[in-house]
Amino acid sequence: MNAHLVPQVEKLTGHRVLCIGDVMLDRYIYGQVDRISPEAPIPVLRIQREAVTLGGAGNVVRNLVSLGGQVDLIGVIGQDPAGYDLAKQLTSLPSVTSYLLTDNSRPTTLKTRYVADGQQLLRADHEVSQAVSADMEEQTLLRVRGAIDGCNVVILSDYAKGVLSLRVVTEIIKLAKEKNCKVLIDPKGRDFSHYRGAYMLTPNRKELTEVSGMTIRTIEDAEKAARKLIDAQQLEGVLAKLGSDGVCLVMKGQPALHFRASAREVFDVSGAGDTVLATMALSLAGGLSPADSAALANIAGSIVVGKIGTATVTREELVRELAHDQARQSEEKLITLAQATELAERWRKQGLKVGFTNGCFDLLHPGHISLIRQAKAACDKLIVGINSDASVKRLKGDSRPVQNEASRAAVLSSLADVDQIVIFTEETPLNLIKAIRPSALVKGADYRVDQVVGGDLVQSWGGQVVLANLVEGHSTTATIAKLQAPKKAGGVA
Repeated sequence: MNAHLVPQVEKLTGHRVLCIGDVMLDRYIYGQVDRISPEAPIPVLRIQREAVTLGGAGNVVRNLVSLGGQVDLIGVIGQDPAGYDLAKQLTSLPSVTSYLLTDNSRPTTLKTRYVADGQQLLRADHEVSQAVSADMEEQTLLRVRGAIDGCNVVILSDYAKGVLSLRVVTEIIKLAKEKNCKVLIDPKGRDFSHYRGAYMLTPNRKELTEVSGMTIRTIEDAEKAARKLIDAQQLEGVLAKLGSDGVCLVMKGQPALHFRASAREVFDVSGAGDTVLATMALSLAGGLSPADSAALANIAGSIVVGKIGTATVTREELVRELAHDQARQSEEKLITLAQATELAERWRKQGLKVGFTNGCFDLLHPGHISLIRQAKAACDKLIVGINSDASVKRLKGDSRPVQNEASRAAVLSSLADVDQIVIFTEETPLNLIKAIRPSALVKGADYRVDQVVGGDLVQSWGGQVVLANLVEGHSTTATIAKLQAPKKAGGVA
């Protein structure tokens, strides 16, 4: 259904977007909870590691860059360690020109999330929300005037932290209209009147409910609320973000379009709205229609909620999602090495045991089924490595494989015990094992433990090598020989 969008993804590359808003630093503190505190009924988090990343408008910028965009960012930070870390994070991003204003009277917005077993236990915010001073407003607008000529889309990322004051927002919308720039706003609050005249707002369900005074239970409810907002604030459109219901695009004078969310495991919704906004803006900058832009934005949002923390989406991920839309179950199981690495890490954070086995799996037979069943019994999530066609030829000869790698992957994908599949091009899966770091490595009992490729590595990080019982009398080579035997004997095949 979305196959026509595949070539459109390349149109996202190289366009410059101006982003103004509330930049933040997101800090994640990961650990493990083994007990409840004797002092109060609260979990005790044993801290294992920490990580920081850009949040708020900064996360919008990260998504724009990951999709191939170029960005001018304008925001305000405090003179504090968090502000230094935030500026350092921006410096590491390619294709970003940042105009960060330092305000000694306010702290850098810092959100600290405490995470155990893939779940947030607590979020602590260090921030102020009053509007910036008149002088800071003037400095912000001065930088906007200097940067807007190189852009055709402007994003206002409003987290109600004071940067996008009434004066700043209204002046930017006025200036953008003069420059023929589209203004997309991720809004906040119950009063959207200061967004009047913008090209598009991207409220979530809660925000749309509050500003419209309507209860939004259905897509039809969302459309009515969006049209009410368009009329009241003289907008060209509204992209309503409806969580598990996807997005609803309502353009002035046109039928509403509903894009359903892709069915997938939701791991973390942090920053998903930023991803939708960034994808929508960059698609419009690339000349895509509002409908195609919304379709891509919805897919991007569906991808990012399956990632850890405030994450981003790449063009490659969009293309893969689009290209495999017609064969959802099989194609979702076939992933790249990079995706397998990320997925294995996510499963570990959820406390799940990751297992791995591999083979050519040419002409699937009962022996293969038994191996996979025993492999899955040794873990919670099983990743299966398949030798590529070229790899099989090097190992088995020019007459193999009988089935190409896509066919072999499709057959394996139909097995419930197989969670994910990765095709590798080397003779052995050593690099794949190093990347995904399984806790259980499974091979047939015709090997000794010391002969299993990667077995020493798995044992070094506390995993186990499992030797699966073999099913006698079954092998692909023997099956091929039987099929060829009548021809050799002069019989009829």
